[in-house]
Amino acid sequence: MTRVLSPVAGRAIGLARVPDAVFAQAMVGPGTAVDPERRAGRSIAPVSGRIVKLHPHAYVIVDDEGHGVLVHLGIETVKLRGRGFEPLAAEGDEVNAGEPVVAWDPVVVEAAGRSPICAVVALDADGGALTRLREDGPVQQGTELFTWT
Repeated sequence: MTRVLSPVAGRAIGLARVPDAVFAQAMVGPGTAVDPERRAGRSIAPVSGRIVKLHPHAYVIVDDEGHGVLVHLGIETVKLRGRGFEPLAAEGDEVNAGEPVVAWDPVVVEAAGRSPICAVVALDADGGALTRLREDGPVQQGTELFTWT
């Protein structure tokens, strides 16, 4: 079982409320989303494992069970070309859950006309594989968002 932690503090809103059809329709996998607090901070690793993909605005960590968790910081933030983001780790790094991975500023993202909502996705998972899914209410950074069996 994989416990997936919130990479940022804010309000859980569920994937269906993400303003992007790819996430809202769970096309890349089930999960949830967090509307982050509007202040600069560091996004953390939601699970312990290896960073297999790292962009300034998104990263994937695969744990020892082979579960890949995508953290996407904001919507269409690839178009910002890294503005407002600073990677703090590298692809191939092993990280523990809770370690900082990317420094970012949701205020910069929003000022650039993008949504800062963070999707947290269990890549290629069956929707029934997730339990204790948080889709509403405040969350602190490091709060469990869901478990993956």
